[in-house]
Amino acid sequence: MIDLRLLREDPDRVRASQRARGEDVALVDSLLSADERRRSSGVRFDELRAQQRQLGKLIPKASGDEKAELLKKASQLAADVKAADAERDAAAAETQELLAKLGNLVHPDVPIGGEEDFVTLETHGEIRDFAAEGFEPKDHLELGNLLGAIDVERGAKVSGSRFYFLTGVGALLEFALVNAAIAQATAAGFTPMLTPALVRPESMAGTGYLGQDADGVYYLEKDNLYLVGTSEVAIASYHRDEILAADQLPLRYAGFSPCFRREAGSHGKDTRGIFRVHQFDKVEMFSFVDPADSQAEHQRLLEWEKQWLTSLELPFRVIDVASGDLGSSAARKFDCEAWIPTQGKYRELTSTSDCGEFQSRRLSIRVRDGKQVKPLATLNGTLCAVPRTIVALLENHQQADGSVRVPEILRPYLGGREVLEPVAK
Repeated sequence: MIDLRLLREDPDRVRASQRARGEDVALVDSLLSADERRRSSGVRFDELRAQQRQLGKLIPKASGDEKAELLKKASQLAADVKAADAERDAAAAETQELLAKLGNLVHPDVPIGGEEDFVTLETHGEIRDFAAEGFEPKDHLELGNLLGAIDVERGAKVSGSRFYFLTGVGALLEFALVNAAIAQATAAGFTPMLTPALVRPESMAGTGYLGQDADGVYYLEKDNLYLVGTSEVAIASYHRDEILAADQLPLRYAGFSPCFRREAGSHGKDTRGIFRVHQFDKVEMFSFVDPADSQAEHQRLLEWEKQWLTSLELPFRVIDVASGDLGSSAARKFDCEAWIPTQGKYRELTSTSDCGEFQSRRLSIRVRDGKQVKPLATLNGTLCAVPRTIVALLENHQQADGSVRVPEILRPYLGGREVLEPVAK
């Protein structure tokens, strides 16, 4: 959530942010009104309590009619204090409820608009000309079948649409990707983590995933637990309700976990293969830093993503995501999109977000710097979302006979294999 003092001091900035997101601007005025009631009712409560304490000192010294009058006044004052306390609590609860609905402040450099209004910042690698090479590229599902690597038919039989099995070399390819990604993250100073896939509501809400993203989240009502869509949720909550020392920062974690997404609203999109699925594994980078360092850390996370995709020898571009496509927690987001030959376009493979103090305020994570205690900044960045990375690898590194060349970085994790060969049927 944002700082209420900032809201009071510069409400127009918050209104502009809401407008850029395509969200309800009237929420800002409702929140200002609730905050004013919260503060005024708090002052009223304090004044009445002070009168009550003063009256409590006078009653023992009084007698007769004077005492009776003071006791009558004390009874009325007690009722007034109780009513003021209830009003204060109600206003505080309304303020927090409205504040939780407000998205993070959009960074001033973010392009304004919807999903298609992004700005391309960089392009890397060469897109292969398959026609010049003399063959038509196969899509990842056809290649996966030839390699004995992907089985979506049995995935659907067992669990329904958008589920799959990775088999044989497909499973080995996942292990290779995860091990290589963790090796890169560890070399960069990240602490590797295996994180819970089930979290409490306060963890999901604290990271901002129970707002506009709530429809995409799996909920286990019997246990009051949520299945995470990313290990960001668990890692962000790792230091919940803690005060960290300034000399501990930056804290960087690389989490590996299964991820679960309902993909609500994606009916008819990417129904073939394993590009858009309900369950997948992912290596996620997460940073806790001083707010003054958040923008620099955002660039560092992006550089680590670019390093990863370059090592996989994939053509990709970097985009500055537009305001209406940020999600509630991010102030700014960069996506790395890999070229998918059979789709003839770039598709998101990694994403990194600067969330500023938004999540730490909701999760009560602070840093002590001398005598000052303040919220810190949180950032996240995908290193390897496995299925989409497999899609990009198979399609970009395929050869005319249906085999797939293995990038050098993955070979040590695949027993030295340089090529994945089709299996005999």
